[in-house]
Amino acid sequence: MIVSIIPARGGSIGIPRKNMHITAGIPLLGWTINQAIREKKIDKVYVTTDDNEIAQYAKSLGAEVVIRPEDISGSEASSESAIKHALKIISKESAAEVDLIVFLQATSPLRMPNDLKDSIHFYYESNADSIFSSSIAEDLTLWQKNKNDNLNSINYDFKNRTIRQEAPTQYIENGSIYIFTPEILKDYNNRLGGKIETFVMKSWQAHEIDTIEDIELVEYYISKYMDSK
Repeated sequence: MIVSIIPARGGSIGIPRKNMHITAGIPLLGWTINQAIREKKIDKVYVTTDDNEIAQYAKSLGAEVVIRPEDISGSEASSESAIKHALKIISKESAAEVDLIVFLQATSPLRMPNDLKDSIHFYYESNADSIFSSSIAEDLTLWQKNKNDNLNSINYDFKNRTIRQEAPTQYIENGSIYIFTPEILKDYNNRLGGKIETFVMKSWQAHEIDTIEDIELVEYYISKYMDSK
């Protein structure tokens, strides 16, 4: 059985009740639930939450709900802890065994209609143990300060610049899709482990929602590229 698990806490730091914030006409969480529900390769969709309003909304869209305990509901709790808890509940309540997990983050809703189907297909075709979705980082040059407060270039040598065509391909983990088995999660305590591959999406799909300004940008891309229906 292939299941999709979508974590959705009631609280958030940057935007109050971010998962329920109206984004392009519906609560932000609704985009991800609807995308998962409509993908025929996914057998069941689960939302793991600590919030009653979110639980009721998820059910209204056809998702199953796992109520998350308080000790893994805070801002410092990892998504992995929520997924592990959800898997325990699913295994108790479902007769079918979970073979594959499609982990989706509501804050990265820019998925085209075929992205979920294609990413699952890619997972099997690549013989990966786990995959993450990404966008290619075109001309992205990164710097960071060291402990002495000096700036150093990270992903290129500023003293020996190369032309773009000669630079190695670099990928931005866009947070939209992760696919892995329960065994990978158990063995590595991580969504990624074993042979890792990346499912490449468009550059505009790299945008995630952390601030109010991000909402406006994501709404623009939804209206420009995605079917609002």
